[in-house]
Amino acid sequence: MRFVRAIWKLLVGVKDALVLIFMLLFFGFLYAALSAKPTPVGDGILALDLNGSVVEQPSKADVSEVLSGGNRIRQYSLRELLAALEAAKTDDRVKAVALDLDGFTGGGQTTLTDLADEIRSVRASGKPVIAYATGYTDDGYQLASAASEIWLNPLGLVAVAGPGGQRLYYKGLLDKLGVTAHVYRVGTYKAAVEPYTRTDMSPEAKENAQALGNALLESWRESVVKGRPKAQLDAYMRDTNAAVQAAGGDMAKAALNAGLVDKVADRHDFEKRLAELGGEDDSAVGGYKRIRLGAYIKDAVDAQPEGPIGVVTVAGMIVDGKASAGTAGGDSIAQLIEKGLARKNLKALVVRVDSPGGSVLASERIRQAILEAKRRKLPVVVSMGSVAASGGYWVSTPADYIYAEPSTITGSIGVFGILPSFEGTLAKLGLGADGIKTTPLSGEPDVLRGPSPESEQLLQTGVNSIYGRFLGLVAQSRHKTPQEIDKIAQGRVWDGGTAHQIGLVDGFGSLNDAVQKAGELAKLDKDDRGITYLERPTSFKEQLIEMLASEERDEGSSPTDGFAFIGNGQVELAQAVADLRSVLGGPSIQVRCLECPSPAPAKVDRKDAGFLAAISDWLF
Repeated sequence: MRFVRAIWKLLVGVKDALVLIFMLLFFGFLYAALSAKPTPVGDGILALDLNGSVVEQPSKADVSEVLSGGNRIRQYSLRELLAALEAAKTDDRVKAVALDLDGFTGGGQTTLTDLADEIRSVRASGKPVIAYATGYTDDGYQLASAASEIWLNPLGLVAVAGPGGQRLYYKGLLDKLGVTAHVYRVGTYKAAVEPYTRTDMSPEAKENAQALGNALLESWRESVVKGRPKAQLDAYMRDTNAAVQAAGGDMAKAALNAGLVDKVADRHDFEKRLAELGGEDDSAVGGYKRIRLGAYIKDAVDAQPEGPIGVVTVAGMIVDGKASAGTAGGDSIAQLIEKGLARKNLKALVVRVDSPGGSVLASERIRQAILEAKRRKLPVVVSMGSVAASGGYWVSTPADYIYAEPSTITGSIGVFGILPSFEGTLAKLGLGADGIKTTPLSGEPDVLRGPSPESEQLLQTGVNSIYGRFLGLVAQSRHKTPQEIDKIAQGRVWDGGTAHQIGLVDGFGSLNDAVQKAGELAKLDKDDRGITYLERPTSFKEQLIEMLASEERDEGSSPTDGFAFIGNGQVELAQAVADLRSVLGGPSIQVRCLECPSPAPAKVDRKDAGFLAAISDWLF
């Protein structure tokens, strides 16, 4: 037996040693792959195959996305795209730019305006930009309009419709579930809470939404007309059916007749055109010399510049504590600013904001970190992206100067809180709830029987207090009285153009304009206005997950006809589920603009599927 045990121990030891060697080799290979220098970039066509959305700050992939095996919806960094296009203008290796929008899912209007402007700049430098898609919606066409040539698949269409659409109202569903949504708010226009208290839009909310939609449509139109001044855009949008009927029912031909596109042809002909511009390569996909976007960014873009102007990004929902990129964790962003200030070499701070707001506490945490920069005599300039509303405006208040763009959505200076209670649910289930109190606030807020009058009064007082503080912060920042700010606050959402007129922002400009302004306020020479991005380095684990998640999507996974681009039901369903989760998840007081478009669309995950199944079982 001793001999058998000895043999067994030997075999186990050999097995453990082999596993250890294999793991060392595996992780050594991964380290080598992640740290290896990129393959040299040749000449040809810079391929912008945008299979996803363009955002201010992409979120990190997580392990579940890798293990699920599904196609991940990619997010592209606006900053990286702009830098790549800027480099391409003077790079002799880049013969032209291909803008493939077959898998494009959109982005914020200001984000796309900035990107379209840079595409026009490439075009003005003398390098062709060729756009192709099976179907163009508003976002895709805004980018394509900046191109030298717009190609459309014969089975495709241009479906530009302008801002608008429906949103869900949950009052009837909550009544069926027996859930009461107790709402505490300040602001005539704080329409974020209406889906939980109404079955339709209030007149005030509709008035605000209509004014904002009209302003955004005009900004979008101005951006498109810059690149397609001769297109019959207004007539086409006014009566698309008439244009299609005049083309004999051919939707692609209707777009061609209206001057919205230059060529109706399939992908094979599009790729032949690219081969003419950049050279043939029979061994490559499409048969033309291709410069992949990721490889070009690594080769031509300085990912970690160092200069005296710090740039920090507040992107996505503002939440308490720490959060990864794409979500604005209050502690995470504050610590980035504090670490940047500790380096002692910063002379100015630029805060790029692309957020609909969120937690009051997290917004205040970020604001205090920005104030620390001011206490150290650093000028602070805010650059607003597509959305800088509610909490996004709260963090902007310390700025010496605020830049926005006409299509920026801002304002929403208001506060709300939602508390669900389940007395109706208990009644439907035949359950009761009872207990004792030692003070009027014992056991409050009571989510089983509904909050008491004392509790409701206290919660509303808290909301009123935060609103008063919000007014005071804005009034101090804008050099007005709280009463003057109250007239333009009340939770109302403004477009950037109107926000400039009423004094909520100081001027129009991009992130580059904000950097130059910060340098000017810091009295830096024009040649000494380099930037340092205040962001957390990507860890080895994150690099590994990102590498595994960033595999090219399967060929043929793009939509096969133009109608596939029109439906947005999945996005709306995901947003509805996220909204329902937020109200049923418990009490919260927020400075958040729920009616503002989110920089990154909500997604339905497995936990949401379980949530929907539970509601379905309850109802049916």
